[in-house]
Amino acid sequence: MAVGARLALAFLINTGVILCHLEETPPRNIAVIGAGIGGSSAAYFLRQKFGHNVGIDVYEKGTIGGRLATVTVNGQQYETGGSVIHPLNLHMQEFVKQLGLKHRKGVPEKLAIFNGEHFVFEETDWYLQDMFKLWWRYGFGLLRLQMWVEEILEKFMRIYKYQSHGYAFTTVEEMLQSLGGERFINLTQRSVAETLQELGISQRFVDEIVTAVTRVNYGQSPSIPAFVGAVAMAGVQSGLWAVEGGNKLVCSQLLEAAKVRVIHNMVTSISLQQSGEKAVYQVRYENENEGGYDFYDIVVIATPLHHETTNITFNGFTSPITPFPGHYQRMIVSVVHGYLNSSYFGFPDPKLFPFAVILTVESPKLFMFSTGSICPVNITANYRRKQPQEAAVWKVFSPNPLSREQLKTIFRSYYSVQVTDWLAYPQYNSAKGIPPIVLHDNLYYLNGVEWTASAMEMSAIAAKNIALLAYNRWNQHLDLIDQKDLVHKIKTEL
Repeated sequence: MAVGARLALAFLINTGVILCHLEETPPRNIAVIGAGIGGSSAAYFLRQKFGHNVGIDVYEKGTIGGRLATVTVNGQQYETGGSVIHPLNLHMQEFVKQLGLKHRKGVPEKLAIFNGEHFVFEETDWYLQDMFKLWWRYGFGLLRLQMWVEEILEKFMRIYKYQSHGYAFTTVEEMLQSLGGERFINLTQRSVAETLQELGISQRFVDEIVTAVTRVNYGQSPSIPAFVGAVAMAGVQSGLWAVEGGNKLVCSQLLEAAKVRVIHNMVTSISLQQSGEKAVYQVRYENENEGGYDFYDIVVIATPLHHETTNITFNGFTSPITPFPGHYQRMIVSVVHGYLNSSYFGFPDPKLFPFAVILTVESPKLFMFSTGSICPVNITANYRRKQPQEAAVWKVFSPNPLSREQLKTIFRSYYSVQVTDWLAYPQYNSAKGIPPIVLHDNLYYLNGVEWTASAMEMSAIAAKNIALLAYNRWNQHLDLIDQKDLVHKIKTEL
């Protein structure tokens, strides 16, 4: 080998061009807007990637946790927001492990589906009996549904391998394409009802089982896209869990672990301020008494940017950034401490009423999506679920606030009612397309992933993707962005 070639090779090796990526000077300050599960996860992952010398500010105008929240009844806290976590949600599992939190103990419960007049399905204490009843009424619909959901989950689980190797995506569509090809893209464009019927699942199964699940999980019908429908169906599988003390603890403890500065102000505007080669963003904020601003090298927006959900304006950008089309689904959560009116559900004697969860189908007679007896976020070893004739704490999902007459319909009497009015999830048929992740050079939007499916784990996955994407773009690691055929590429690397 010629001397010049050897010297060139030695230079490349010593400077790390061959052995590793070159690192740019890290950003000075990063802003995350929103301290729900998406924003708190983003802050945590950004700290992991950029290290402890970078300043990270998290802006939150309300309570840390966002749509993970609780209310207090008789000194006990109960979930009013995101309540259950799937056993395959690996980021949430890892958060609980790393933060020293615990899984909440489950309490057995039976479920039924109500059509406004009677129950169309009633769960029993016997698994085989339930399977026979489902087969008798719906044929092999449940088996076909389970196989379909499992196939989607198996492919979707690839995201954890991709992210562990540092790969990131600039759009949600690129991510879906990498996970499941065109099929995953198609699942965001066709309804779950149409998709399941093509699999040979009966209309009755869709109208009763699938409808009940999409109503309780998203307050919408099976006309929602198939991808979010699959996430909804996964949300009623076995092994679901929650965090002891409340799921919102994950958010507050992620922020604490990331050693960020939490600023309890409302962000009103983001302005582009060019400084040298890289953009700098001015973030203006205000509270009841005063306002202010600060400058950041990277900004992550982890709150919905839609007309009904935001008042953030964007200034100085060549391509205007405006609120995205589409609406959010209103979900009224009424936490009622009282006695269920079992007669309304066909059980005159409350002692004989066996169900803790009542789902519903679509019917003009029904004014609620579901009613369920709920347990506190802290469950002691000797905790038992209330007997049907006893006063219990119930959570009612409905599209509109319950009137006094409606409350009297569901409950014989009650001590208290606490109402939370959420703009909980996207209305999945109110807009076409998925919002972008990259709004500008180092300005990122996390909540666009909700328009694929809204769930705690989806927000955590989006947060990790943005942390990896921001890091890779900042340091020009372009070979880790939007790579094709990652399944085979990672196998080759291993």
